[in-house]
Amino acid sequence: QVQVVESGGGSVQAGGSLRLSCMVSGYTLTGNSVTWFRQVPGKEREGVAGISSGGTKYYIDSVKGRFTVSRDDVLNRVYLQMNTLEPEDTAMYYCAWMSGTMQYWRTRLRDYHFWGQGTQVTVSS
Repeated sequence: QVQVVESGGGSVQAGGSLRLSCMVSGYTLTGNSVTWFRQVPGKEREGVAGISSGGTKYYIDSVKGRFTVSRDDVLNRVYLQMNTLEPEDTAMYYCAWMSGTMQYWRTRLRDYHFWGQGTQVTVSS
């Protein structure tokens, strides 16, 4: 059974850093793609950063230069390094896994096969 588990969230002051981890179990990450989504109460879930099976990286404009997504296919893990955090980054962050190479960044929720339970990131000013 495929499972996706996020970790690494927490509370930090503005300007601080966090590293989120996403572990995929029950199936290999090789050949598949992942996107980190985030959601705040009352708002729609939005894609933050994605990485294709071939290592192509995608970012929403507001996090470019601050966030870095990476993957380790041996450990079946995907990471989101978040630097220079801002209060606007406060959200529940979700790791979503999809089958395939992702020739362009897919941000439709329905495109993703498996989701983690989320990890909370809180940034105070």
